Amino acid sequence: MVVVPSGEFEMGGKDTPFEGPPHKVTIAKPFAIERRETSFAEWDACVADGKCKYRPDDHGWGRGDQPVIAVSWEDAKAFVGWLTQKTGRSYRLPSEAEWEYAARAGTTSTFWWGKDVGKSNANCDNCGDAPLHRTMRTGSYRPNGFGLYDTSGNVYEWVEDCWNDNYKQAPKDGSAWTSGQCRQRVIRGGSFANKSSTATSAARFRYDLDVRYFANGFR
Repeated sequence: MVVVPSGEFEMGGKDTPFEGPPHKVTIAKPFAIERRETSFAEWDACVADGKCKYRPDDHGWGRGDQPVIAVSWEDAKAFVGWLTQKTGRSYRLPSEAEWEYAARAGTTSTFWWGKDVGKSNANCDNCGDAPLHRTMRTGSYRPNGFGLYDTSGNVYEWVEDCWNDNYKQAPKDGSAWTSGQCRQRVIRGGSFANKSSTATSAARFRYDLDVRYFANGFR
């Protein structure tokens, strides 16, 4: 885990209607977030304990420190519930605002490293010379300014929030948005299977909360 400091930031962007309107969000208190995407090793420990009921296929890419894939929002919620019970400390999915704040790490650019995707910064379909079309070990690329890895690319990451088509009336205190299209949940950060436009700090998408897609994970 990494402790992210309190602060303010402008959430959202102007590239798609889903990202607007940009708005100021205040993160009043520091919070901890996983440094890397949740791994197969961590997921499989929950399965072995009998609390995570589903054992996803790794598509031949390996388990261990590869990011867990093909888990739904409901699966991710089961994992954080197990982690809370196991450790005696309170764990949850990050809110969408917390996720973007942590992903930006104080930056206002398209990606945390700058305006352009460049090369060797992330694992996505057009993030280098040739797309890999598979996951990479968590932490394979350099971390952002808060010490988080893979906030762009590798696997999409579930957050707590219900889906809303834009940020009108969105919470401004960093809390999760728990009204709207709650059958669908927000997913952030893009993946190995998507273009860099989905892996920007502001880009957002959604899936039904029970969908197990091979490019989706969480942190």
